[in-house]
Amino acid sequence: MDFELRSEYIPLCDLLKYCGITETGGMAKVLIAEGLVLVDGEVELRKRAKIRSGQVVSGEGFSIHVE
Repeated sequence: MDFELRSEYIPLCDLLKYCGITETGGMAKVLIAEGLVLVDGEVELRKRAKIRSGQVVSGEGFSIHVE
């Protein structure tokens, strides 16, 4: 899926919630803490990592292209 960024960046946990990958920010934080989220192909463990345009966030069953 594509996500249109409307500011400089979006925190990773917020992106997962807004895109419907998780129902809540808390669930997003658990997913990240368990090492199940990749940013540009690398495991990302920082819940509030700044995701910018051009990055790809992925995991089991989802891939988000940030534009």
